Amino acid sequence: MTTKKPKFLRRSADKYSKLGKKRKKKQKWKNPNGRDNKMREKRRGYPAVVSIGYKSKKDREENPIIKNIQELLKTEKKEVILGKIGKKKKLEILEKAKEIGIKILNINEKKYLKKSKQKTGEIKK
Repeated sequence: MTTKKPKFLRRSADKYSKLGKKRKKKQKWKNPNGRDNKMREKRRGYPAVVSIGYKSKKDREENPIIKNIQELLKTEKKEVILGKIGKKKKLEILEKAKEIGIKILNINEKKYLKKSKQKTGEIKK
């Protein structure tokens, strides 16, 4: 059973126009504070408060996370996600992926390679 994530609005947002009643741009979250605030105490019958557990689900299983060249060569998928790695390995993986024809989703390959080549060219001068 999947439940829909609630729309988090600040306390009394439905009462006042300056807090976002019928005005989407003004509908912003502010943490409830105050000694007797029922929403802060997370009482039943009051609007939901932002907290861990309302995380949106992402499709991470479809695209594997790559951390080295061996993992890149093993994958059969044409789209992958690059993991947390250093600049040196990232450049190697990007060049290898370009050679094989695998697309990396979370980085702009052309822009990153161009930028890194410019920086290495400046250092050699």
